[in-house]
Amino acid sequence: MRFTHAILRVPGQHFAQGLSSAGEGPPDLERALEQHAAYADALRACGLQVEVLPADLDHPDSCFVEDPAIVTEAGALLTRPGAPSRLGEVVTLRPVLERYVGSVSSIEAPGLLDGGDVCDLGGRFLIGLSGRTNAEGAGQLSRWLEARGYQAETVDLADHPRLLHLKTGISAIDEGRVVTVPGFPAARLLDGMERIEVEAGEEYAANCIRVNDRVLVPAGYPRLTERLEGLGYQTLPLPMSEFRRMDGGLSCLSLRLSLRPG
Repeated sequence: MRFTHAILRVPGQHFAQGLSSAGEGPPDLERALEQHAAYADALRACGLQVEVLPADLDHPDSCFVEDPAIVTEAGALLTRPGAPSRLGEVVTLRPVLERYVGSVSSIEAPGLLDGGDVCDLGGRFLIGLSGRTNAEGAGQLSRWLEARGYQAETVDLADHPRLLHLKTGISAIDEGRVVTVPGFPAARLLDGMERIEVEAGEEYAANCIRVNDRVLVPAGYPRLTERLEGLGYQTLPLPMSEFRRMDGGLSCLSLRLSLRPG
């Protein structure tokens, strides 16, 4: 899939009050804004038109726009985030998504779903059952996807507490090729796919993103970067230290869309 557009939201002044289990101390807002701007520039360098939404001061985690919505070539769906403090984030995203794709569906209570728990393997979606996504939310998303011609399977993360979201541990970078953390759960679902397993100490880098002809990777993880370049990928390392402090990765910071002309 070639992406044409991306939606981002700038971190707000209360960013440090967001949810975090990283234990790395509070983020530096000025540095976070610099890193966010570099991320937006990287997407532009990949050929995307980038819309950067203003800060949502009522929701300190709202720069992580991946969680409140799922976007596919067949349409968009607003999620129902599993953290109560994030439930309001979907409200301001609806009119933005409607400008791009028209009618937008929604996950309904008692379903809970974070976009970070959804990995597209090229028309086959894995949905993580985590502390943020429950079986009802996964079921609603599965039915929505299957009605649009996609496949969907769930991955239980209950025994993998280090994986906040499914995509903390897996990224699809090509048809038939994924990057994963060691011991990725439900490996049977990846049968027939080539797995690039990150080395110990580089687990954070498993959350990388393929954007057209480049692979965006977090800066500071040279072994994965070298392996990807050895496979012929053009990598684009980006500083992510302040977002890592707040449990965020590269995929979290954007909604990437593939829109047909007209």
